[in-house]
Amino acid sequence: MRIAVAIDRVEKRFGSLLALAGVSLQIAEGEFFGLLGPNGAGKTTLISCLAGLSRPNAGKLMIMGHDVRSEYRAARRLLGVVPQELVFDPFFSVRETLRIQSGYFGIRNNDDWIDEILANLDLTAKANANMRSLSGGMKRRVLVAQALVHKPPVIVLDEPTAGVDVELRQGLWQFVQRLNRDGHTVILTTHYLEEAEALCGRIAMLKQGRVVAMDTTRNLLARFSGQTLSLRLAGLAPIPQTLRAGATESEGTWTFHLGSIAEIEPLLATLREAGCAIDDLRLTQTDLEDVFLGVMQDNGNRQEGQRP
Repeated sequence: MRIAVAIDRVEKRFGSLLALAGVSLQIAEGEFFGLLGPNGAGKTTLISCLAGLSRPNAGKLMIMGHDVRSEYRAARRLLGVVPQELVFDPFFSVRETLRIQSGYFGIRNNDDWIDEILANLDLTAKANANMRSLSGGMKRRVLVAQALVHKPPVIVLDEPTAGVDVELRQGLWQFVQRLNRDGHTVILTTHYLEEAEALCGRIAMLKQGRVVAMDTTRNLLARFSGQTLSLRLAGLAPIPQTLRAGATESEGTWTFHLGSIAEIEPLLATLREAGCAIDDLRLTQTDLEDVFLGVMQDNGNRQEGQRP
């Protein structure tokens, strides 16, 4: 299978800050790939380097075989980026904005494709509206449309559903999944981990500018397989000291990650012996959020399978 995006030992410094510390990964053509990490992990910096907006201090980036630095025009033509920030020109309508964006790539008379994008992003009614008049969610839809207007084979979505209502979010993902089925490579960064779990076939997790985990979504979930027990004690009583080492607490709710169902009864027995009464109890299967928290709390020096 062809490699759509190749990132080789990329480093980026901002003064004394090392934002990217030798990031390497490969994304195969047609993949739906997730790039996850906490704020400041280097996700947007990596995307900026990939788009040629920021020049790395070391390393190499390739898009469909074209070097981002030495073959910038060819590489940029193959990439569509939905940025995190709401950047727009306030003097044009939505349709004019998309026509101008098409012109940047030498494309004319593509109103049929523009109409299709507008329909799929529920923007048809706003086609002739000035960009200044749109809500934040509508403006974000236009950013998505701009990234797709030249039909790039590689699409990067940097927090595309931030501040977007649930209905549009569903419509957007249906459209992007259709593009992915048609062969487009999709790279997604998101803080909605349930989206990444549902959409991405493979995921890389960044921490402090380094890839600390990379594998298929299924394998990552299997790595932290088990159940999560969440409980709240009556009167917000403290958890017995013997149980604290294996628990995390947030706003009075204690969470335990269990390897098997058999671990529940001894845990509850310890609470009973300590005289603790339970107000609320919930048992759930491990999801990507549990995996993410587990990886981020780890030392972060391990890097999972590199194969695309």
